[in-house]
Amino acid sequence: EVQLVDPGGGLVQAGGSLTLSCASSGATFADYALVWLRPAPGMEREGVTCISSLDASTYYADTGKGRFTISSDNAKNTVYLQMNTLQPEDTAVYYCAAAYGSSCRHWFDTRLYRYLGVWGQGTLVTVSS
Repeated sequence: EVQLVDPGGGLVQAGGSLTLSCASSGATFADYALVWLRPAPGMEREGVTCISSLDASTYYADTGKGRFTISSDNAKNTVYLQMNTLQPEDTAVYYCAAAYGSSCRHWFDTRLYRYLGVWGQGTLVTVSS
């Protein structure tokens, strides 16, 4: 069984930084597209960023470009989300999710995130003003 564990949330002041992590058991991350998501108006969850070793790609939604960085350590089967210059509007529950054998472009083009195969439980990030 594939499971994702995504601790690392917390409270941070506006302008601060936070790093989230997501580790897998039962999955080899090199075979997956790895996506960080959060709730958004009109959508259950929106993709924030994605990384895939299959096509060596990373994608960022406009909300995180220049502030967020996704990285993965395939040896540890762990994906990270470094978030800088956080703002109160970044307050959300952040989820990591994984999809076997797919590319980031597919998920960001279709936005059919509900079909991502494996989900972490989510971690709350609160940014105070």
